[in-house]
Amino acid sequence: MSPWQAMNALREKVNSQILGQSELVDQLIVALLANGHVLLESQPGLAKTRTAKTLAQALDATMKRIQFTPDLLPSDLTGSEVLHHDGQHQSFRFEPGPLFGNLILADEINRAPAKVQAALLEAMEERQITVAGHTHTMPSLFMVLATQNPIEQEGTYLLPEAQMDRFLMKITLSYPSHEQECEVLRLVRGEEIASDTGGSDNQQPIASESVLQARKEISELFVSPAIDSYVVDLVHATRPEVTSDETIRNWVETGVSPRGVIALDRAARAHAWLAGQDHVTPDNVRAVCHPVLRHRLRFNYEAIANEVQADQIIDRLLDRVSIPT
Repeated sequence: MSPWQAMNALREKVNSQILGQSELVDQLIVALLANGHVLLESQPGLAKTRTAKTLAQALDATMKRIQFTPDLLPSDLTGSEVLHHDGQHQSFRFEPGPLFGNLILADEINRAPAKVQAALLEAMEERQITVAGHTHTMPSLFMVLATQNPIEQEGTYLLPEAQMDRFLMKITLSYPSHEQECEVLRLVRGEEIASDTGGSDNQQPIASESVLQARKEISELFVSPAIDSYVVDLVHATRPEVTSDETIRNWVETGVSPRGVIALDRAARAHAWLAGQDHVTPDNVRAVCHPVLRHRLRFNYEAIANEVQADQIIDRLLDRVSIPT
């Protein structure tokens, strides 16, 4: 099975268990192929946690779940140096924390204070952790899937801007349709029956090595200078100090950083590869623009008072920035 076939099989596996969220599944796989992290945001009960578990099971990857709480410590994530006794000798050894996995489910990430959030920065950006002066490398397949609930603010903390920028995508989930919700009922009933009778899914998971091979192919995908310029133009248009759009100048306080340019390029290449293309088109860039850019915009008080949404600004960008031909 080729890497492309493996990734499409992975998409089918996850879609069979996460009904009514095909766009979410596609964006998750794009983020996985682009070697990025994802912030999932929705109201309770829309299968955020189930999605992470299903992806890990379908991918033959080790999933570690961290329930973020206000009393969590940085060492609860990264691990720590522990004193070991070996006969008459004593030595400190590093005991890895739950961050040392393939897929890390950071459940309700905004319930932990900034000190704990800071422990994720090095791991998310540099794929390593430094503890007691020693650097420990993360696995080759390492992805943080963080969840947060936007409607409940009591006992929560705003994520630092530096951390938000390290997420490749912010994906918002919507309610399924009536027919899809009926299918969800039937799926859950079937799982309950299988659990009671001892049945299980005998399908073989997709090897993690297929993801690494796919990433190599994606890195070699052709991107024309015109597409590079389009990506940069979209990001530049979000910056109030350089854009000519008066609406954006009035509403946006801080635009997208150069990390956003890199993220948009990676996501567009992964989207094109997953679609079976040998080059990137403007449609690939536009398809991933919302999840890649929406969490990187910072609004001023006037925009917040007028309930301006990031997707409105991105829609405006896509309408006004010239598409290369």
